[in-house]
Amino acid sequence: MIPISTFSGRKVALFGLGGSGLATARALVAGGADVLAWDDNPDSVAKAAAAGISTADLRNIDWPAQAAFVLSPGVPLTHPKPHWTVDLARAAGVEIIGDVELFVRERRALCPDCPMIAITGTNGKSTTTALIAHILTSAGRDTQMGGNIGTAILTLAPPTAGRHYVIECSSYQIDLAPTLNPTAGILLNLTPDHLDRHGTMQHYADVKERLVAGSDVAIIGVDDSYSALIADRIEQAGRKVMRISRRQALKDGLYAEGSAILRTEAGAAKPLADLLGIQTLRGGHNAQNAAAAIAACLAVGLSAEEIGAGLKTFPGLKHRMQPVARIGHTVFVNDSKATNADAAAPALSSYERIYWIAGGLPKAGGITSLAPFFPRIAKAYLIGEAAPEFAATLGEAVPYEISGTLERAVAHAAADAAADGQANAVMLSPACASFDQYKNFEVRGDAFVAHVAALAGVTMLIAS
Repeated sequence: MIPISTFSGRKVALFGLGGSGLATARALVAGGADVLAWDDNPDSVAKAAAAGISTADLRNIDWPAQAAFVLSPGVPLTHPKPHWTVDLARAAGVEIIGDVELFVRERRALCPDCPMIAITGTNGKSTTTALIAHILTSAGRDTQMGGNIGTAILTLAPPTAGRHYVIECSSYQIDLAPTLNPTAGILLNLTPDHLDRHGTMQHYADVKERLVAGSDVAIIGVDDSYSALIADRIEQAGRKVMRISRRQALKDGLYAEGSAILRTEAGAAKPLADLLGIQTLRGGHNAQNAAAAIAACLAVGLSAEEIGAGLKTFPGLKHRMQPVARIGHTVFVNDSKATNADAAAPALSSYERIYWIAGGLPKAGGITSLAPFFPRIAKAYLIGEAAPEFAATLGEAVPYEISGTLERAVAHAAADAAADGQANAVMLSPACASFDQYKNFEVRGDAFVAHVAALAGVTMLIAS
């Protein structure tokens, strides 16, 4: 835990007592703050009270006496309309912040030179965050990873000399962190997302821009127009900008050319790394993630040799294009995180011959957008509620069977792949939510791994 000493002896109101909210309340109390916490869920309030957190309905507190109002990221700040607590805080002139802002203030107070890498973007955040943390750890650096990736930031170890922080930031968290100032800030890309919470694409982009605008080094993917303009603005403001691209050679920056990552300085391109043969970094999207990770690690002082060694041993993120096993010329890939067609596209684009397990609870649009990848699919094995709809979309373009269950799909796909004379992948990339058959995508992915582990002759690449 990081005790928040910067609010010691001061009154702080807090709303939102889920996992990160409760962790934030505990960190504030540990640092000496006078906290009053609340939640719309009575069970969450009771849990906080049982943990020794003072609770009170925030409708009835002395708002002008509060030094700050700490809001959980999942609670609406602006759209579709501000939460009632936001209106009360604003009426009283109380600043509204989140857990990431508490962290950056504590970092500045305790150890401002402590390296911090913050990562945002629409796609690729978690993989890039995990990759950077892996490279740093592999190079012997004291590394803490948290934020939106699943570990509440205030549950990490406190800032101290030499400790490196790798923090994934959602747009919600950035919106509540007005003084966010990473050593290296990464903006990977921008496509429409969370517009119900931000109102417009421009507002969403403006929020994301704050992370890199406050960075010592701004690392920005320039393959979309919003991000390219952000890079130009930040550079014109006098900040150091490192551009990255997966699609174009850059006059100054890092870019992918096939499996190679190159850096151009003063017009000369120099190879930095090669992703060829790194199964966990297949595909153009991962080339962008790797370029961003390399740029960030260079910014905090790692050598090219240290970075290259870390890239080669990256285990990948669980449930995200994760190679889990092999039988002969077949690799088994767990991409259970792909809960819609757009999320399944990177995996389908990364293998040439695929025995594809798809289906579950369908999302709007189905899999029609994946038609360009159908020539890569040797056969599809359809499960869950989406099976009839997906079968109709595949039609005569792709051989398929309606397997019904994941266990049956794994068994049939493995048998067909074994009989195939070519290198191939048996891939769970469902393009669907899991809730018709499983509690969540993690449980579904774990079930896939368990069914694969039970196959004859399998060599597991991960612990099962």
